[in-house]
Amino acid sequence: MSENNKKNNSEQKRDPGSPFGMPGGSQRPKFNPYWFYGIIAVLFLVVNYYFTGTKGPVETNWNKVRTTMLANHDVERIVVVNNEKALLYLKKNSEAKYKDELEGTFTKPAEGGPHFYWTIGSVETFEEKLMEAQEGFADADKVEAEYRNERNWMSEILWSLGPFVLLILLWWWIFRRMSKGAGGGGGGIFSVGKSQARVFDKDSRVNTTFKDVAGLSEAKQEVEEIVEFLKNPTKFTKLGGKIPKGALLVGPPGTGKTLLAKAVAGEANVPFFSMSGSDFVEMFVGVGASRVRDLFKQAKEKAPCIVFIDEIDAIGRARGRNPNFGSNDERENTLNQLLTEMDGFDTNSGVIVLAATNRADILDRALMRAGRFDRQIHVELPDLNERAEIFNVHLKPLKLNEDVQVSFLAKQTPGFSGADIANVCNEAALIAARKSHESVTRQDFLDAVDRIVGGLEKKNKIISIDEKKTIAYHEAGHATISWLLPYAHPLVKVTIVPRGKALGAAWYLPEERSITTREQLLDEMCSALGGRAAEEVIFGRVSSGAQNDLERITKQAYAMVSIFGMSEKIGTVSFYDSTGQSDYSFTKPYSEKTAQLIDEEAKKIIDREYQRALSILREHKEGHEQLAQLLLDREVIFSEDMEHIFGKRPWDKHKEASVTDSPAEGFSPAAGGSSEAGEPGKAGADSREKEV
Repeated sequence: MSENNKKNNSEQKRDPGSPFGMPGGSQRPKFNPYWFYGIIAVLFLVVNYYFTGTKGPVETNWNKVRTTMLANHDVERIVVVNNEKALLYLKKNSEAKYKDELEGTFTKPAEGGPHFYWTIGSVETFEEKLMEAQEGFADADKVEAEYRNERNWMSEILWSLGPFVLLILLWWWIFRRMSKGAGGGGGGIFSVGKSQARVFDKDSRVNTTFKDVAGLSEAKQEVEEIVEFLKNPTKFTKLGGKIPKGALLVGPPGTGKTLLAKAVAGEANVPFFSMSGSDFVEMFVGVGASRVRDLFKQAKEKAPCIVFIDEIDAIGRARGRNPNFGSNDERENTLNQLLTEMDGFDTNSGVIVLAATNRADILDRALMRAGRFDRQIHVELPDLNERAEIFNVHLKPLKLNEDVQVSFLAKQTPGFSGADIANVCNEAALIAARKSHESVTRQDFLDAVDRIVGGLEKKNKIISIDEKKTIAYHEAGHATISWLLPYAHPLVKVTIVPRGKALGAAWYLPEERSITTREQLLDEMCSALGGRAAEEVIFGRVSSGAQNDLERITKQAYAMVSIFGMSEKIGTVSFYDSTGQSDYSFTKPYSEKTAQLIDEEAKKIIDREYQRALSILREHKEGHEQLAQLLLDREVIFSEDMEHIFGKRPWDKHKEASVTDSPAEGFSPAAGGSSEAGEPGKAGADSREKEV
């Protein structure tokens, strides 16, 4: 790990998700003005209640007023407020009589204020009661009621302005959410046309560097040069060189394209804009083009900088592919704007565009030309040495047993991508924990590979004796023919234990080839037909168990005839468009007569290899039956058992010497033996045969 990474890891960084804005919540919380406003409001209400509202008259009732206060002539005046409440004022010389009652409470009336109050109900009833209570009084002793209307200024303000304040607050809240988005971070209706890119600069660096990217030596060299150009442009410009406009990372899923872009962000000392191709797509018309304009506007302001668009095929698909669908207009407008920004009339000097895709064949030609993406960096599946480097990265956090060797694991995973290798390491650790191991052993890794490639083992699946026997002879047929043919992949093990959808499987260790010859394709096809041939030789009938085998060899046969030019009658022609952008105005670039000839040639190849498989199994019937019986007894057999029955393969030593340093092509962790036809060099690519 670099010094910068150590420094970044050692420093505590602010965690925006923490309630206190700091890691672990150990620092004082941020000052929130809303809490302050709330506390002030509560204090105002408390002060108003204790120091204003509590200085008032004591509540009483009419009976006490009539029998005591009026009868003793202690009342000076009565004031009716708002026709609801009667306030009673005592004479000064009479206050002493009610001193205990008034001072017995904390609500001592204010100086000159009313002493008692009661609710009158209605004015008419109150006046009648007051007249009855004062009958027989002298005129000088009678008390007349006064009437006045009073309103609390606070209530008046609240009732008059309250609704408007609430409406303003509600509108402000809605406006704030619309402008910031429901999640609190941009993307609201007022920012729908703004760029959604994440910006990484000196203040928010990415910790991933080139040292964290194992393998991919050629791809790293390409992007390292771009970073070096940004750091030291004079090294190149003094010789007349110009900064590249863009680089396109192309490769299968899981090979590390996005990881490589993160490493560029970690290494470059320039702003880095990261965005996915799907972020440009929106339901509103014109939003995609607007976001492209805004993205490059921000990038130009911070130039020199790097813009990374992941999964660019979401907007970069070739235009005019589906002219009948009007929904493509918005995507094409977005693409047109991207083309203009990358290399239009007003070019963006100092802005380098990195993009990643695993569908380069469907990208528009205008997007792929020089001047926009000057470089196409192919990020392929790792070879043997690169897989070992990737294993070293992912094995660091694991507690390994002494029997685990990185070179062995790399040889057992040909064609695995970096993501697949990471999954193998994690699955091996889970299997070891499930078995209560103290460390992860070699067998745990082998079980993890089986689990990922073949699926979960189904130990409780009910299979009849006849079906099990058919499966055993079927898999033994695959193993027998692959062992006896010189160009078939080396066998690792054969099993009749169900995994996933497969009832049995023959596992191979594919040779790592760059190219595949006609003889290799034919031997692999014959080996794939060994299961169906074994059923016919032993039982005189066939089953549906060879469905996957037939599907693969049919594609392979048609590829040999129509793509690889391996048919004498068709000749050395290929009807396959590897770019995916054919200019043909019709679906098939050949006549019906040629199509019929292709069908005949493909069937001829399959029939010939099937007869060859029948011949081999009849010739080695005894060894085939021994192998099937051993498989029924033990359910799993290995290459050592094959050597015991058929002897060693004489050509294995020569193959081992020639394959050691060859690139790792030709393996796909997907089920089904050889890969799909149409991809040269990948025939016979899978590590097993799958029975459905």
